[in-house]
Amino acid sequence: MNEAYKLFNISDKLISITEKSENNLKEEFSKIESIALYNQAKVLKAFNEARISQAHFGKTTGYGYNDIGREAIEKVYSSVFKSEDALVRVQFVNGTHAIATTLRGILMPGDTLLAITGTPYDTLCEVIGINKSSKSLISYGIKYSQIDLLENDDIDIKSVLEYLKNNKVKAIHIQRSRGYALRRAFRISEIEEVIKKIREIDKEVIIMVDNCYGEFVEMKEPIEVGADVVCGSLIKNIGGGLCETGGYIVGRKDLIELCAVTLTCPRIGKECGATMGQNRNMLQGIFMAPATVKNAMKSAILSAKIMEELGYETFPNSNAKRADIVQSIKFSNKKDLIKFIQGIQKASPVDSHVTPFPWEMPGYDSQVIMAAGSFIDGASIELSADSPIREPYVAYMQGGLTYESAKLAICSAIQNMIS
Repeated sequence: MNEAYKLFNISDKLISITEKSENNLKEEFSKIESIALYNQAKVLKAFNEARISQAHFGKTTGYGYNDIGREAIEKVYSSVFKSEDALVRVQFVNGTHAIATTLRGILMPGDTLLAITGTPYDTLCEVIGINKSSKSLISYGIKYSQIDLLENDDIDIKSVLEYLKNNKVKAIHIQRSRGYALRRAFRISEIEEVIKKIREIDKEVIIMVDNCYGEFVEMKEPIEVGADVVCGSLIKNIGGGLCETGGYIVGRKDLIELCAVTLTCPRIGKECGATMGQNRNMLQGIFMAPATVKNAMKSAILSAKIMEELGYETFPNSNAKRADIVQSIKFSNKKDLIKFIQGIQKASPVDSHVTPFPWEMPGYDSQVIMAAGSFIDGASIELSADSPIREPYVAYMQGGLTYESAKLAICSAIQNMIS
């Protein structure tokens, strides 16, 4: 086994720490494998019920009318997420686009959007208009408020309920993952608890969950615990590393229709949207997703354990219950952060010869460094690591198509830093 590590010049000391860490994580790995088995059964059942066949892998161009593959994909997504309807399209350019389409679809001027998990992810701040961007929700007369998290990172349910008692809110935004923050991700049980409390006060408010990085991490998805609409990216968990682009929205049928006419236009809605030969990737991607997420979860926990053995702070730690695939690692200085992320790139299957540096990435206030030597450009389900260059210096690592390649890359990144 050591010969594999030696191909990447991993020191004997780091090899020993890695093997010790793996042995200590056997119980955690077993739990992850059990979740993956259940989610795989759920997906397989959805494929059987939709009667997926070779005919669904076909290609449409132009308007994309009567695309039976697209219709089958959306039927599979509805089944997996337990939703009334789904909008799964290659026309979504990223997860932020799917979230923005959802918000623009369900909100009108004069409506209030309430975020209850603190400040949303950087790119969504631009969509909402928190950063006073043009063409934002706020610029169109939509009101925005947010409830910050408690000091222990719990949702401030008391403040949420008090706000709902005194204000008319059209939609509530819940961000499941952490974004570029050190807070923890929210588990399905926590989302369920807050939704139950909200429904005691307001049965009509639309509850939206940003599900990015969270799909298949647990045995349930947000729709199953009362969310009205859920959205995410196809080049993260749910795409299984095979989807080349796109996003999804699942939820109530009336809300999906609003989102569809926002993505296209009134009277067109879901009827158009050529799939351009992507149906097989989209179907095979969601079929592979439970196993791919399993590999990403195991990789995240291993990296946390190794870094803890080396004296670094990790969020979540290696023994924590998880709600997404993101692993945060805190560094004491900018140099080590950059070296670690460059080490991930160096051990990637694609563009390993390229060295990433911080740059002015569109949609972010700070410079961002990103390692993503992936087959699909920017696919976060493939092993990647990125960080805004600001204090605290934290690397946000996620993904791993295979556990073995991710393990080698993590060790390589650590060796690159400590050398």
